[in-house]
Amino acid sequence: MSGKNGEESGAQVPTEFDDAIMWAAWLYYADQMTQSEIAKTLKVSRATIVNYLQEARERGIVSVNISPAAGSRTSIARALMERFGLEGAFVIPSTDDASLAERLGDAGARVLADQIADGDTIGVAWGRTVLAAADRIALARPLRNLTVVQVSGSSTGEPEFSPELCTSLLSNRIHARCVNLLAPAVLSTRALKAALLAEPILQKQMELVHSANRILFGVGDIGPRATVRVACIASNEELDDYVARGAVAVIIGRFIDAHGKPVGGDHDERMVGITLDELMQVPSRLCLAGGATKLAAITATLNAGYATHFVTDMKTAEALLSR
Repeated sequence: MSGKNGEESGAQVPTEFDDAIMWAAWLYYADQMTQSEIAKTLKVSRATIVNYLQEARERGIVSVNISPAAGSRTSIARALMERFGLEGAFVIPSTDDASLAERLGDAGARVLADQIADGDTIGVAWGRTVLAAADRIALARPLRNLTVVQVSGSSTGEPEFSPELCTSLLSNRIHARCVNLLAPAVLSTRALKAALLAEPILQKQMELVHSANRILFGVGDIGPRATVRVACIASNEELDDYVARGAVAVIIGRFIDAHGKPVGGDHDERMVGITLDELMQVPSRLCLAGGATKLAAITATLNAGYATHFVTDMKTAEALLSR
């Protein structure tokens, strides 16, 4: 049987199939064989298999249908990209909020894995969603010269999603060099921070932070159950002061208002880690966030352009677009 390029199948077509085209289509779509594997089975070139599959669709042997749910998520993702000027958006189905951080992390891990290339330096923030992404990431193939760097100082708060854990876990999963930031997240005085950052080893580590071409981060609200309160990045009194001055969100320990503008202060000046201005200089910025309590925080983050790529759930996406 000839394909479009005139090449004939070198193998005998099984009796249950009308011709080699139907056989190839069955092997590809039903048995999920690769085009190269099918080419070996039929004893033809891979280019011939490509033509066979195209002809199978044209003859109606195979029809491709996109489910309404998947199509809806794709439309919503494109609407998010247009609304917030994103380079990419990925929307997952909504279920119960109890597992949202893990599900967003799983989706974020797949998006990041598709993006990573040889020689990348990946900055990593902290939080439950970031930790879930770090725990689930798997590369399709080994990559060379990867570096994972912690972009904020270490915390004495909740150890389960600390910056150093997120960084070391991600680097281990993708077999990358791991660079933890050897400093506390917040120091007691500005002078102490300046003295610490003058140390040669920390200067080198901060240079790596600034050289990151990708960064993975989440968005936090600053309500009573917010992750930033559990992490002990700031005291409740300090957090309440940020709220009083208009803060609605925290990104990698930095506070922003409803317009995405930094809400500074003495606490901010004592922090060790990437600043919001420095975040904006990273070429690829993957943000993972969702949930009803974070709508104001996510809106501020996206409107200000802190993310180039965004992963969220359907309910959050619809709510963002309706605001």
